[in-house]
Amino acid sequence: MIVTIPRSARYLVIGAGVHGLSTAYHLGRRLREEGQGSGADVVVLEKKRVGAGASGIACGVVRNFYYQPAMNEIMRISVGVWEEHPDVLGYHPVGYIAAVPGTQAGDLVSIADCHAKIGYNSEIVTGQKDCDRHMTAILPDFQSEDVEAVLHEKQGGWAERDKTVAGLAQLARGEGVSVLEGVEVTGFDIQGGRVRGVETSGGHIGAEMVIVAPGPWAAGFWQMLGLPMTVDVQTPDGAARRPMFTYMKLQEGEVQTNVDYATAGGGEPPVIHVDHNVPLVSDMTGEVITTEPWGIYFKRDAGGVQGGAVPINLGTQVNLEPYGHENPEHVVDESFADYFTAGLARTLDRFKGRSHSYKQRPNGGIGAFTPDNFPVFDFMLPNLYFVADSNHGFKMLGVGKEVANLLTGGTSAALKPFPFSRYADGALHPTSHSPYPWN
Repeated sequence: MIVTIPRSARYLVIGAGVHGLSTAYHLGRRLREEGQGSGADVVVLEKKRVGAGASGIACGVVRNFYYQPAMNEIMRISVGVWEEHPDVLGYHPVGYIAAVPGTQAGDLVSIADCHAKIGYNSEIVTGQKDCDRHMTAILPDFQSEDVEAVLHEKQGGWAERDKTVAGLAQLARGEGVSVLEGVEVTGFDIQGGRVRGVETSGGHIGAEMVIVAPGPWAAGFWQMLGLPMTVDVQTPDGAARRPMFTYMKLQEGEVQTNVDYATAGGGEPPVIHVDHNVPLVSDMTGEVITTEPWGIYFKRDAGGVQGGAVPINLGTQVNLEPYGHENPEHVVDESFADYFTAGLARTLDRFKGRSHSYKQRPNGGIGAFTPDNFPVFDFMLPNLYFVADSNHGFKMLGVGKEVANLLTGGTSAALKPFPFSRYADGALHPTSHSPYPWN
């Protein structure tokens, strides 16, 4: 299909993943509702196809399990977007449960307090006996040893990634937005400190406002704009120079089994996240895999479950092309199957002896993480807004809504805690006791 490249656009969005498409949809909608224009003023450029990056291979979990109040608020808004379009986005509002050891119990209490303050529906349970009672009422074979706190989000759940990206594109196009696939941005036309347009594989496109939502390709666009690839981060211990972006390999996979994964009442279970301090023992060999803190998360999937574990740090240099499951460097190795199935067997009795049901196919991907592992949402030029999601992207549909508000004359208190300047100012987000870089 021949793509007609416009000569200019009022709003030019780079990237057709969840952030780019959500921003485009909400821009078109807000322009129409405020009488400022329409979706015809918005153009999305995608070098391959809709959802060709991290959005298209995501596990699809939607949660508000964050220790940081600013992240809680972003996710409260985001879950509202999911709940507004459940069918179009393939959203399953089954809830989310985090079950953790005593070392993280205080974190969960703090999260629950924050949820209560912002009106997000969740329940906190503490103490091993009460946690066991809560969990076995839902999943009778849940093993609660070492679990001292449970945070049960009654909102949240998971989404079918293909439906999500297709649904977002549908919503955007329904507002009149042009979503152009097969158009690669190769450079920026910057004059007088402002972006005048972008250079693409199809020629120059002028733009009044540019929104960069590049997912794992954040570093390339950052460098293209002449922004610093290392930053001085002010910490309580003094300044520390860190790379702006670090890559991590996401550890995710599937177990296909005829074991019925359902609740005690026969319904679809919430998404489950467990962290433990007890040794993890292989379901394949009976040998100890690790004595360090470990954790997994999982949800029901067609014929079994899908989930993941703590990502692996790859440093600052990776080959992003081809992206995802087509690239052997991006997918999990054989050791993940042992780790994940061991975690499942340790969590639910029904998965004991099922390690042979692990589905051996490419899974995982690469994420680009910021110096503090939290997003940067900021104007990097007066008319260029950068969405560097630090791999929190798929669940955060509300970011696009807030960006659209900001770019059409409104304000966004939710985006304010995520400026690039926070590194120099030392205005960092609090960190939890979780082994994951994104909690």
